Amino acid sequence: MEYYSIVTILVVLSAIFGYINVRFLKLPITIGLMLITIIFTLALIMLAQFDDTLLTREKAFINGIDFETVLLDIMLSFLLFAGALHTNFEQLKIQRGPILMFATLGVLVSTFLVGGAMFYILNGIGLEVTFINCLLFGALISPTDPIAVLGILKKAGAPKKLETKIVGESLFNDGVGVVIFLTIFAVAAQPNKAIDISDIATLFGQEVIGGIALGLLLGWITYRLMRSIDSYEIEVILTIASVMGGTMLAHKFHLSAPLAMVTSGLMVGNDTVRNSAMSETTEAYVDKFWELIDVFLNTILFVMIGMEMLVLTLGRNYIYAGLLAIPVILLCRYLSLWLPIKIFSKKLDFVPKTNLIMTWGGLRGGISIALALSLSKDMNRELFLVITYVVVVVSILGQGLTVEPIIKRLTRNAT
Repeated sequence: MEYYSIVTILVVLSAIFGYINVRFLKLPITIGLMLITIIFTLALIMLAQFDDTLLTREKAFINGIDFETVLLDIMLSFLLFAGALHTNFEQLKIQRGPILMFATLGVLVSTFLVGGAMFYILNGIGLEVTFINCLLFGALISPTDPIAVLGILKKAGAPKKLETKIVGESLFNDGVGVVIFLTIFAVAAQPNKAIDISDIATLFGQEVIGGIALGLLLGWITYRLMRSIDSYEIEVILTIASVMGGTMLAHKFHLSAPLAMVTSGLMVGNDTVRNSAMSETTEAYVDKFWELIDVFLNTILFVMIGMEMLVLTLGRNYIYAGLLAIPVILLCRYLSLWLPIKIFSKKLDFVPKTNLIMTWGGLRGGISIALALSLSKDMNRELFLVITYVVVVVSILGQGLTVEPIIKRLTRNAT
C-alpha cells in the first residue's frame, strides 16, 4: 500500500476515534484512543467469525506499517521537542539533580532488576530465555513514555514540583533508555564476541553526550535566527527545521536524537529565549503549532498501538508471562527510584509518597513497543513483544485511568 494511503487511513481513523472520545467518553486522548481502537479491533476479530474480509485487510494494513521506523525515526523527535518546549524550565533547573538520577541511574538499575527477575520467572514457567535477552527486555520496558505521561498529567492536577519530576524524568529517561537498549543489543547480537567495556562506554558516551551537545547547538542556532527576525511564519518553520535537520544529523553521526530534541526544545522554550527572541504573536503561534503537532501525532500513535494487537502471537503462556511482568516492573521501578529520592529528600522538598506516585504514574507506551519490534527472532522477539504489549495496554488503561485520583488523594495536603 502506498505511503499516502496508509497515512490517510490512519488520519481518518484517528479523527473518527478522537471525535468519539471527545464527544462521548471524554477520556485523556492517549487512553481514549487506545481503548476505542482495541474495541474496534476486537469487533473485527468477532466479525471475522462470519466474514474475514475486513480482518484480512486490516492485518495487511498493519503489516504495511513499519512501526519501529515511524515512531523512533520520525514521530519521536517531534513529540519530544513539543513536550520539552512546554516544560517549566525554571522548575526543571531546581529539580535537575533527582531528574538526572531518575533518568540515568534509575533506568540502569531498573533494567538489571527487571532483566534478572524476568530471567528466573520466564524460565520458571517453562519459557527458555537467556539472561542477555531478558536484559534487553528490561532496557526497553524501564523508560517511562513521555508521550503517555504528558497527556495524562495535564488532567491530574499534580503539584508543580511533582509534575516537573515526572515529566522531566520521562523526557530524559526515554533517550537514555534507548541508548542502554542499543548498547545491550550490540552485545546480544554478537554473543560469541568478547565484551569490551571501553567500546560500550564509548558508544554510551557518544550517544548521550553527543546527543545533548547537538541539542544545545541546535537550540542556540534556532534562538539566534529567531532573534534576528520578526516573522512568526518563518520562526515556526525554523523550529520545524531544527527538529527535522537535527534528527537527520543525529542519525548520521550516531548520536541520541531523543536527547538532542529534548535539549533543543528546552532551550527554545525557556523564558529567556521567549522574552528575547519571540514577539507575543510568534510565541502564540509557536506554542499553538506544537500543541497541535503533539495532539495530532499522539492520536495517530495510539491508534497504531491499539491496532498492533492483530499481528501479535497471542499464546496463552505469552499472555500469562505479560501479566506476571506487570507487578515485577512496578516493584523494580519503585526500588530504582528509592535511592535518588533518598539522596535528594533533604535538599529538596518532595511531595509525600513521591516514590509511590512516580511508580504508578510512570506509564509505558509506544517507545517500548517500537524497541520490542526491533528485536530479532534469536532474541525471543515474539515472546517479549507480547509481554511488552500486555504491559503497555495495562499501563495506559489501568494506571492511566487511576493515576489522577491517586495523585489527588495522596497530594491532598501538598502545595
